Amino acid sequence: MKKVLQTKMGFFFVAATLLWLKSYIIYVIEFNLDINNGIQSFLLFINPISSVLIFLGIALFARGKKAGIWIIVIDFLMSLFLYANVVFYRFNNDYITLPTLTQTSNFGSIGGSIISLIEWYDIFYSIDLILLVILFIKTKHHWSGERLQLRKPVLVLMAGAIAFSVNLSMAEADRPQLLKRTFDRNYIVKYLGAYNFAIYDAIQNIKSSSQRVLADSNDIVEIADYTKDKFAEPNKELFGVAKGKNIIKIHLESFQSFLIDYELHGEEVTPFLNSLVHNKEEGFTYFDNFFHQTEQGKTADAEFILDNSLYGLPQGAAFVTKGNNTYQALPAILNQRQDYTSAVLHGDYKSFWNRDEVYKQFGIDYYFDASYYDMNDDNVINYGLKDKPFFEESIPMLQKLDESDKPFYAHLVTLTHHHPYLIDEEEASILPAETGDSSVDRYFQTARYLDESLEQFFNDLKEAGLYEDSVIFLYGDHYGISENHNRAMSELLEKEITPFESANLQRVPFLIRIPGVESQGTNHRYSGQMDVMPTLLHLLGIRADDYIQFGTDMFSKDHKQFVPFRRGDFITPDYTYVSGSYYDNETGEVIEEATEEMEEMKRLIEEELRLSDKLVYGDLLRFYTPTEDWEPIDPSIYRYGYDEDEDSREFKTPGSNEEDQQEQESENTDVIHEPKVDE
Repeated sequence: MKKVLQTKMGFFFVAATLLWLKSYIIYVIEFNLDINNGIQSFLLFINPISSVLIFLGIALFARGKKAGIWIIVIDFLMSLFLYANVVFYRFNNDYITLPTLTQTSNFGSIGGSIISLIEWYDIFYSIDLILLVILFIKTKHHWSGERLQLRKPVLVLMAGAIAFSVNLSMAEADRPQLLKRTFDRNYIVKYLGAYNFAIYDAIQNIKSSSQRVLADSNDIVEIADYTKDKFAEPNKELFGVAKGKNIIKIHLESFQSFLIDYELHGEEVTPFLNSLVHNKEEGFTYFDNFFHQTEQGKTADAEFILDNSLYGLPQGAAFVTKGNNTYQALPAILNQRQDYTSAVLHGDYKSFWNRDEVYKQFGIDYYFDASYYDMNDDNVINYGLKDKPFFEESIPMLQKLDESDKPFYAHLVTLTHHHPYLIDEEEASILPAETGDSSVDRYFQTARYLDESLEQFFNDLKEAGLYEDSVIFLYGDHYGISENHNRAMSELLEKEITPFESANLQRVPFLIRIPGVESQGTNHRYSGQMDVMPTLLHLLGIRADDYIQFGTDMFSKDHKQFVPFRRGDFITPDYTYVSGSYYDNETGEVIEEATEEMEEMKRLIEEELRLSDKLVYGDLLRFYTPTEDWEPIDPSIYRYGYDEDEDSREFKTPGSNEEDQQEQESENTDVIHEPKVDE
């Protein structure tokens, strides 16, 4: 045995075995892969083998001791990739994809969040590498300086290929059309492993990148027909009731609906938001069955969905990977149809999530980022500006927008209530929870802080004369507590967090106040972020069916009460489909035999997601003209941020910088705008 370990092949097999076992241990400990049967357990155990043999096997082609160095380097890179997925999964409950790696501009802002996800026991995930280096140092002098006979590394690669074929065949037997129909990355990792998922993801992204090149104007017809068939006629009593009103849109970071009316230590966590929900005199209608529909883009996905009524992408964020697409977004529609001015106000810097580029494609006139705010150390925590100073400093900007004769559409993005939910002790007005899970325990403190910030902001809006005559709506952007914290959540909610309960925890609040319209109290209709844009258009008297949108008006009697999630799961008033099973909403129990109606709904959801992806990947809106007077957005006329050498924080009117405009016009000459497709 000692002599075997002293050989190159012996060293290789030690490295391969250690990496294989480490991968399996990480799968079991770190990832919630929902293993349901013996085949899945077996596949989880063997699926690292093919990747380990193939990638480490490449090192065997090297000469002499270089083979050992290559093995260690490749092992280190694979281990680093796996550990990066561990850290990413701890918050996102998801895996790194190629598009997420393009979001490097965000890394500087999320450093604190990443550090909070690292655990002390993670050091054990490097023990195999330490042992490997020690073994190499002790045995390398026994190695020949020649290359191995060619047949040995070739046989290793062939063994890896055979292992993958067997793995894939068994996976297809348990999950037919695994690589064709699934929207859930969890399935790929469960059946084929994290390394093979990375290869699959890269192939999918190469395919998606080619879709724009191969797309033509005929591709939009199928999508336009589908959205027009799904369209819900507006509520006649509400159509146009808010025409010409200012719109104030408040983005509640990481805020889940279970916080509404939740009490901790005998105190309401969000007393102000609770008052908006329950006091009809405040004029707000609360949708208690409203769900976020985001995926890897999280906050960016929420913004994308609300302003476009399109789904975010299955991998990465459209804000980053499709930031130069042609869009017909809500800000542009409001500007062209009713002369609205639009603005985003956000206490982070403009390049985060590629906002300073994608907002131009949306036709957003002003972007008041961190450069417009007082970012001193006392005002900043975690991701950026604290919510209280953010709202306070935003009032003068809203007043400036209101000075013109034009109505405005203002989107305010909060930040403090974001993982890892940091808050200064003197600003925490409620004690943390006591589950022992620090992220969950602090979650309630930053939620209270956000609630207090909103109360202050509403008072300031009233004092500034901006409250009474404005449409004001608030929405949660995505979950704040992932499935990785189910133990703590079970303790707090006093029930087991099953897949069904987890799906229902994806509710986020949606509250809307329409001047002159009586509150409906709590509206129980099922809806999602996709439905906000057509709802707003109808309130302003603009028919949504002129545009390609996958949502429907929440106030319409024809509103479609099914809510698709990005991975292909969905929820209806009667049943929920999640993780491959149907659940009865009343009992929470699994429905053993699905009806034809359920299966048809599943097919419909898959088709809807496919069509939205086809549109975004193919940049198909460049071929669609929604109305005869529609003017395609020219991103070159927008300029965000302020120049200290100019006039500090003065507003920059879109198109005012002629030199910038002329410089960028030459870069945008290839935009294609075809006539409106026939209906």
